[in-house]
Amino acid sequence: MQLNAYLLFNGSCEAAFKFYERALGGTIEAMMPFGQSPGSEKMPDSVKKLVMHVSLKAAGTLLMGSDTTPDRPVPPPGGFKLSIGVSTPEEADRVFNALSEGGKIDLPIGETFWSPRFGMLTDKFGVAWMVNCAPKA
Repeated sequence: MQLNAYLLFNGSCEAAFKFYERALGGTIEAMMPFGQSPGSEKMPDSVKKLVMHVSLKAAGTLLMGSDTTPDRPVPPPGGFKLSIGVSTPEEADRVFNALSEGGKIDLPIGETFWSPRFGMLTDKFGVAWMVNCAPKA
């Protein structure tokens, strides 16, 4: 079994995933706009440019997403956080600082009783993240 996160956006999916690609050091493997799907000739131009599906591979994990169409907006994300586990404090700092660019820091990254580095933030797209560094063995 594989469990992956799938994020929904109201028109900012492409910008969000290009940001995540840089912040997470990943690679966008596929990004398809609605305009490349069957029946797209009947869609308004404003919908054709929206992302129908995107997948980003980072650290062996797949993060996926899409835009919604204007007739089906989604409320801001809530009730969840994406958790990133890294192996070094330096990597934790790098990822945390990259993701927090333009966002809001909910808990500054720092040492905790369980981790040499842990922090929480909400990125500029409204997605909540936790960055956690595994303790030394």
